[in-house]
This record gives sequence, structure tokens and C-alpha cells, in this order.
Amino acid sequence: MEDQRISKRDAPAGEGRLAAGLWLAATPIGAAGDVTLRTLDALARADAIAAEDTRTALKLMTLHGVARGGRPMIAYHDHNGEAARPGILARIAAGESVVYVSEAGTPLIADPGFKLAAEAAARGLPVFSLPGASALLAALAVAGLPTDRFMFAGFPPPKQAARRAALAELAAVPATLVFYESPRRLAASLADMAAVLGGARGAAVCRELTKKFEETRRGTLESLAADYAGTEPRGEIVVVVGPPGPAEASEAKLDDALRAALREMGVRDAAASVSAALGLPRRRVYARALELAGAA
Repeated sequence: MEDQRISKRDAPAGEGRLAAGLWLAATPIGAAGDVTLRTLDALARADAIAAEDTRTALKLMTLHGVARGGRPMIAYHDHNGEAARPGILARIAAGESVVYVSEAGTPLIADPGFKLAAEAAARGLPVFSLPGASALLAALAVAGLPTDRFMFAGFPPPKQAARRAALAELAAVPATLVFYESPRRLAASLADMAAVLGGARGAAVCRELTKKFEETRRGTLESLAADYAGTEPRGEIVVVVGPPGPAEASEAKLDDALRAALREMGVRDAAASVSAALGLPRRRVYARALELAGAA
């Protein structure tokens, strides 16, 4: 049964200050209405607000009627993280509540907030999550591919050699893969995915999720690579790749199995037995059995 208990941290808006700690607040990835009431409440009651882009955070607050009220707005991003982190952590250690919002989506997912949250946790400071919009989960929901097991692989490396090497490490992962990619590298990435992961694997390219021109194209990696070849679509991109199919037996494994079977039975029966055991097409196995029997 679902736990119906409500934490004191979930007190209605306006009931005093937010509990001390680092609050990781998800923000919309396109549709402004996707922000949660709990996040707006936290933004209204926090002692300070840290943001990857303070202008975007202020715009969101203004749109939903959350006043800044003279509270500190602290920029925290890839370029100033080392310098800004100690001050934010000092505030929390002193008993303040700091809400951190990324540019869009859920903090720490391909986001500079990771080191901030990790160091806060390492110091024993309270860290809370305010869940909400996520491009990763939104793409999984609409891709039409298995969701029971998935792996978020972030942004593929920008250079082809490094990208292909990274993809090769993921080729055998028995799960749906999710990547973020920039529009200008999408065509090259899809071509490399088709070459390294296998062109027949099911995939989806999800663009501008929750926005006016949202689009999801589904197909194989090979067909999607062809669709986007020479193009540079606009907007934010998520690529979802289905898990690998049953691995085909190597030629050596097939030959070993056939030789063993041929010692006990005729060509037709040996081919039928090995085909069933390895999950390979009977015609292919029978043709190879004939070759081996003829050579013997």
C-alpha cells in the first residue's frame, strides 16, 4: 500500500522558512506549466536560490508569481562551480535552505549540480529532491522502446574516434540506451550508432519535448541515420536506442556445434538440433552442415 505519511517538509506554502538543506528542484524542459506546486513553494520559502542561469530562474519565478524578495540569487555553473560551491555549502551548514535549479529539467542529469550535491552529502548536510520534468524520462515514455531496464549514457564524445570507442563499450549492454545530443552532431552520431551498435536496432529521435514543435521519429538506427544525414534539426535532442537482440553465434561456435552433432547424427538432424540450440536460421545452419559434411 502506498505510504500516505506527509513530511513536515511538505507544509503548505507560506508556513515559515524551508527546512535547512540543499534542495534540488526540477524545472520545465519547455512547457512552463510543468513546474510542480512543491517546487514553486520551495522557491518562495528558500533562504537563497542557486541556479545554472539566474535569468532563467527569475523568469520562471516571475511567470508563476514567486517574488524574489531581496533573497540572494547565486549563479552556479560549469565555469564558476569551484569558486561558488564553498559559499553555498557554508550557507547550508549555517542553517539556511538553498534551492538549486538547473537550466531545465532535473538537476544532476548532465548538469553541473552533481559536485555540489555530492560535496553536500559528503559533509553530512541535508540534500532533498523536488522531482519533476526530465527529458530523459519524457523521451523514454514516448520512444516506444523497452523501459524495464535502461541506461543513461549522457552526451556522446564530439570526436568520431572517441565517440565510436564509447559506443563500442555500450554495444552489449542489455538495456535501452538514452543519449543527449546537440543538433549539429546528431547526423554524425546516428551514423556512428548504426555502424557500431547495429543498424537494425530500434531507435527514436525525440526533439523539442513538451514544446510547440515536439517531434518523435521512430525507426531503426540505419533508417534514422539516413533521415538525418546532411541535416541539422533545431532544438534539444534525445536519442533512445533499444536493447541489442540475441547475439548471433560466431562461425567458430556454429562449426564446433555442428561437428559434434554430425558425429552422432545425419546432416538434416544435426542442422535441426544446432539451429534450435543456437537460435539460428535452419537454412543457414543446414547449408553450413552440408559444407562441413562434404569436407569431412
